[in-house]
Amino acid sequence: MYLLLIVGLAAINLPELIGHEPTSRGVIPSMLGGIWLLAFLGLRYPLQMIPLLMFECAWKTIWLIDYGFPQWFAGRLPPTFAGDFQAILMVVLVPFVIPWGYVFRNYVKRPSDRWL
Repeated sequence: MYLLLIVGLAAINLPELIGHEPTSRGVIPSMLGGIWLLAFLGLRYPLQMIPLLMFECAWKTIWLIDYGFPQWFAGRLPPTFAGDFQAILMVVLVPFVIPWGYVFRNYVKRPSDRWL
């Protein structure tokens, strides 16, 4: 999954990061660029970087529920919908590759660290 993130984000996002207008806002490409860089760490440390996959799953699910499906069902699709929907639809794969037993044991069941 990390390799898929690296390849997919490189194909979609790197051209925007490299060649953009000086006045471009750049918030979304920068965030996706950060995910792209962190995915490289996921290749080396797959279990420690599971929160990155969980973040991918969370934001894409939120987009589908709050934006994608309502626009589709209403028949009011912005011009960017097809590209966005195709990129977001990768969320279908993410829940199948996350080791949920590990997540439960280490992020839910395990006692939390002290704050101070």
